[in-house]
This record gives sequence, C-alpha cells and structure tokens, in this order.
Amino acid sequence: VLDEAQRIKNRNSTTAQIVRALPRGRSWALTGTPIENSVEDLINIFEFLSPGYLRSEMNLKSISLATRDHILRRTKDKVLTEMPPKMVRDAELELSPAQYDSYRTAEDEGVVQLSDMGETLTIQHVFELVLRLKQICNFDPASGSSCKLERLEADMEEIAASGQKAIVFSQWVETLEKIAEPLQRFGPMQYHGRIPSSKRDAVLAQFKEDPSKHLILMSYGAGSVGLNLQFCHYVFLFDRWWNPAVEDQAINRAHRIGVSAPVTVTRMMAADTIEQRIHEVLEQKRDLFN
Repeated sequence: VLDEAQRIKNRNSTTAQIVRALPRGRSWALTGTPIENSVEDLINIFEFLSPGYLRSEMNLKSISLATRDHILRRTKDKVLTEMPPKMVRDAELELSPAQYDSYRTAEDEGVVQLSDMGETLTIQHVFELVLRLKQICNFDPASGSSCKLERLEADMEEIAASGQKAIVFSQWVETLEKIAEPLQRFGPMQYHGRIPSSKRDAVLAQFKEDPSKHLILMSYGAGSVGLNLQFCHYVFLFDRWWNPAVEDQAINRAHRIGVSAPVTVTRMMAADTIEQRIHEVLEQKRDLFN
C-alpha cells in the first residue's frame, strides 16, 4: 500500500523504481493528487498498480474509461452532505505605479537578456525571470508598495472586526515577513520553514485560543498538509503555486470536516502580468484533473 502515491509520478525516480520492484500479490495507491501536472502522473502510478495497463499514446477519454473501475474516490461533499460551501473569488488587482514601473523594466530587460543568451539559454534561466516578476507582483523592490497588501489590509479590517480569523499563504517566507509588519494590529502569527518544528504546535495553539490573533501567515511548504484549522473561515492566496493540488491542500486546512461556516477563498493576482498566465495554466490543470 502506497500513501502519498504521487511521490512516484516520475517513473524514472529512484523511489518509483524501488517501489515497482517490491514483490507483492496486490497493489494499492492512496493519493489526493493522482494528477499534479499531466496525465503522465496517473500513468506512472498505474505502472505500480498494474504495469502496462495505461499507455502514453492513449487519449484522455480512453484513460478515463480504463481507470474508472480501478479508482475508489470519496469527496468531502459526499461524506458530509451538509458541509458549508467553499466560495472562491479571484481578486484581479492593478499594480501600484511603482510596481508597474519595476515590473515593466524587469520584464523588458529580462526578455532581452534571455534572447541574447542564444543556445546557452536553459529552462532555469526562464524560471528565474518568472520568479523575479512574481515577486514584484507581491512587493515593489524599490518602494515596498503592494496592491495585494492594500487589498489584504482592507479585507482584514472587516474580518477582525467580526472576530474572525484568516490564513494567508505565500511561497516566500520573505513575503510573509513583509506582510506581518504593517498588519501588526491584527496579531499576525507566522508558520513557515524558519519557525523551529518544536515551536510550531505552540504557534497553532496560540492562534486558535488567543482572540487577539486574527491572522496566520503560512508558507505552502509548511502549511499545505496535515493541519486542522477549520476555525478559520477566510483563506488568502497571496501568490499562486504552480500546482493546483498544492493550492487545494492549503485551502483544505480551513475547509475540512468540522468547519462550522462557509469558507471564503481569495486568490490574488496582478492584472496584465505573468500571474494571469499562471492562473490560466492552473485552470487547465484543474480541467485535466476533472
């Protein structure tokens, strides 16, 4: 039995090779994310379950039909039919003037630099430019201005006034630390890789019990699995992760069995930037999964 079976989605990884070599009479795979990036992920999990049963040249409809009798799937809405809903809203925000200037400069210079690299260009170089542009969408490196922070601050005024609590997710610890300072009046707690493991339970306990703590700032890496925060009814994705399954796992820290009220999820993105393109890719991945 494999738990977190998406760990073998790359058939050439050492983990996948060792697992496939295990002598066994029956094979089970348990995962919340059988497809993270492409249908190849699912095909490679089936290489453990039933070698050769799925093939890359099969079309999507054939794969869907072939896997139907092999997959047991139970979703929260089937387990708990009266579970409060999850409401997702996309906050499409205009960059501040300072952010806009920094973004356009970085984009223009970056594209020229990539063009000049010729055959030495690698995917890593492209990835570094994308990350730099994404970071500017969070905060202007020169002035520190942020259209996302302004929106978050306005929303937190209402959330705190009603005695509610919220989670903010980002892929960068530096971003979380920048958010914390101007939002001190909401009692922000931090939960990420720089918080020692021995102190994390205390952070969560204080966040839950202390009525002055309205906000917890989490990295996707530290906060996307294994935490029960169903007393939070607001979730903000300050920036977007590449994998929709990781975003969903993060959101499910709050929207899980035991939640007593609807959960509002705000997905922030800067208009007319790389973030919109990332959003489109994420939606394409969701459609594939469905």
